Amino acid sequence: MILHEPTRGIDVGAKSEIYSIMQDLAAQSVTIVIVSSELPELIGQCDRILVMFQGQINGEFSGSEATEPAILACAMGQTLPNGTKAVTL
Repeated sequence: MILHEPTRGIDVGAKSEIYSIMQDLAAQSVTIVIVSSELPELIGQCDRILVMFQGQINGEFSGSEATEPAILACAMGQTLPNGTKAVTL
């Protein structure tokens, strides 16, 4: 399932309901790809985050390494101290 900006323009209650539905689907082994400009949403809902810069994947994050500063740095084309850049999948 691909969700593009799944909570844009909705109230907090509806946002919570959508997150609950997404978590239920994931528990049923449904793969969900979220495309969002809201970093807190991505960090809170995703197991893995891929960041693109100029049409290429420039970073991959999971768990505690998925921080707003690190994600923004990759989105602006920077290489992180741990060498994250141009991830090959």
